[in-house]
Amino acid sequence: MSRYQAMFRRAGNGGVFGAFVMLGDPDLETCAAILDRLVAGGADMIEVGIPFSDPIADGPVIQAAAVRALTNGATPAHCFALLKAFRARHPAVPVGILTYANLVLARGLDDFYARAAEAGVDSVLVADVPVLEAGPYAAAARAHGVAPVLIAAANTPPQRLREIARLGGGYTYCVARAGVTGTDREARFDHDVMLGVLRAAGAPPPVFGFGISQPDQVRAALAAGAAGAISGSAIVGRVARGEDVTGFVREMKAATL
Repeated sequence: MSRYQAMFRRAGNGGVFGAFVMLGDPDLETCAAILDRLVAGGADMIEVGIPFSDPIADGPVIQAAAVRALTNGATPAHCFALLKAFRARHPAVPVGILTYANLVLARGLDDFYARAAEAGVDSVLVADVPVLEAGPYAAAARAHGVAPVLIAAANTPPQRLREIARLGGGYTYCVARAGVTGTDREARFDHDVMLGVLRAAGAPPPVFGFGISQPDQVRAALAAGAAGAISGSAIVGRVARGEDVTGFVREMKAATL
């Protein structure tokens, strides 16, 4: 059983909460401590970004985090080392990378996924690779025991949703709003058709992200039929302000119970 499968089984009739941070933000040592605080707050799964200069799916808060990490010298090698150390401290917590094709292709698909697996990573979501081009990424991921997470949206055509279900693993990342990540606009959960198609096609469990910043939104996501919710910008913003993230994660996790 994968860590994701075990996590969803532990959740039972409740839901899961995922917490996102940018690796290396504000620096490598502090980031390692922040990852531990997310787990201490009750995060069921961790999602992380690798700093990249052109993160087109991310809003200003997460873009700023990538800039801070890059300015302080964070590299993909540093990020994999952070994750390997995290895995040693937290052997049961699923960890997923959200990244971009440039960072994967720069090392080659096989090398990137091999490094991810060696670091104890459970899944990789390549945000700017469309479903029609995702086949080689999914195959390389599975060859190394890494789940290929794909993105679904309310306006994704049914045939493409069925392809997402066929290729995807771990969980299905369902965007709760149009555009980029952030907390500046309302998340929406009128995704009945999308969730129905994914369910019928046997897709991995749907988890909502993009715009999840309040406990009420976590509850709304679960009420709409999701298996969980992920919060990113709300956590990354707290990191930027030097605030402790543990209490926020605890509140968000409580909304899944």
